[in-house]
Amino acid sequence: MYAIIFFIHNGNHCLVINVVDKKFLVAFGKNLKSIRKNHILSQAELAADADLTLSQIARIETGRINTTICTVKRIAKTLKVDISDLFKF
Repeated sequence: MYAIIFFIHNGNHCLVINVVDKKFLVAFGKNLKSIRKNHILSQAELAADADLTLSQIARIETGRINTTICTVKRIAKTLKVDISDLFKF
């Protein structure tokens, strides 16, 4: 895990901490990869069918990016699985 800290000053001090759970992202990506392979799809095919880039699918599957919920919804719809299935790991 790592934290990115921003200080905003406009008369008051505000501390914002954004924590990313790398283990969670990697586990999510591994689960997505498993589901994709069970559907006998390549990363390129999933990307094309979901109207995403190949590199985006690769980064999600390897836990290198914290994707948006809208992208997760699009992937689930493309794979014809419930969104919750992508979080069962």
